[in-house]
Amino acid sequence: MTRGARTAPVPPFPRTARFAGDRLVAVGGVDVADLAAAHGTPLYVMDRADLVGRMRAYRAAFGPGVEVVYAAKALCVVGVLQLAAAEGLSVDVSSAGELHTARRAGVPPARLVLHGNNKSTADLVSAVEAGVGRVAVDSFSELTRLDAVARERGVVQPVLVRVTPGIVADTHAFVATGHDDVKFGFTLSAGLAHDAVARALALPGLQLRGLHCHIGSQISTTAGLGAVAAAMCGLLADVRADWGVALPELNLGGGLGIAYTRSERALPIDEYAAALLGAVRDETAAAGLQPPRLAVEPGRSIAGPAGLTLYTVGDVKSVPGVREWVGVDGGMSDNLRPALYGARYEVVAAGPARSPDDGRRRTVALAGRHCETGDVVASGVGLPADLRAGDLLAVAATGAYGYAMAS
Repeated sequence: MTRGARTAPVPPFPRTARFAGDRLVAVGGVDVADLAAAHGTPLYVMDRADLVGRMRAYRAAFGPGVEVVYAAKALCVVGVLQLAAAEGLSVDVSSAGELHTARRAGVPPARLVLHGNNKSTADLVSAVEAGVGRVAVDSFSELTRLDAVARERGVVQPVLVRVTPGIVADTHAFVATGHDDVKFGFTLSAGLAHDAVARALALPGLQLRGLHCHIGSQISTTAGLGAVAAAMCGLLADVRADWGVALPELNLGGGLGIAYTRSERALPIDEYAAALLGAVRDETAAAGLQPPRLAVEPGRSIAGPAGLTLYTVGDVKSVPGVREWVGVDGGMSDNLRPALYGARYEVVAAGPARSPDDGRRRTVALAGRHCETGDVVASGVGLPADLRAGDLLAVAATGAYGYAMAS
């Protein structure tokens, strides 16, 4: 590779990232060394232009007839939710705390969806009193409790029934959510989804608006989308046949994956949208249904690639014949995914170089600073041979589920 300044980003860093050779020097026109000096490290950095660009890409790919709902669980901070609201997205929250953040950000209540399993009654009270547009109901207990909360306040709360469609997603077991043996929703194959629809239609404090499902996160192919559409449209047809009700809404969740290293390929948003829209169109036509208003809930694929984390190098040690360790000032407290899932990330040197880069590299593991052997940010990373304490490193694609799971 030719050394020297260039503006083309190294995948999967944000679009405005600027490099000198393989070294990250700026994001969004701001010098990363200045960011680290001003705010300290570890430091989450978000590229606003990249973030907004991804929100707009979703709206363009799905078109004006589909509601794009940002899944705040990926990154729930006021600034990001303000951008989502300004770009015309709705917002999905999973707790009273996330709901509070969305309200602080000024997201219109009608464009809020409350999700999550094992919601507390306090969560439900907060949602009803805020006037959220939808509650995605996850259990029979929740249906009963939400009905009581709504009637006590003299309102009728719009709801979606969350369905577990029996689809095994091609992703890590910890983030697959659509198969039968999972904690979320009402299992279709066991008849629980039909029972939940019947219960929701009968409760006076609830208005059943539609169905919801989500098969998992970090989805990288369109392979399962046809099966999801078939299962959900089949249930819509059953609801019409059994209860004479044409449910007007269908929320098919999110889960589109991203590239975490330069060797990975993410499914483009427009390909994902075309496959999902085509599958729903075909299935509704086959069932003789009026097309419902669709909603999708992207989170990781909006926030993830727009973010990176800056670390400062501490101890550098070598275990002869084993490996070289580079200690950084963060770890599993700011990014749990490597320890939890074995997730891999792209890592580069950042900030100004002390001398011209001669191209020599050393292969190292980045050790987090916590008292856990599994606290390894990344392994097998090629970094400049002269790396030393005080240098900056940047880890790509940490905009989602870093801050959200930080401790």
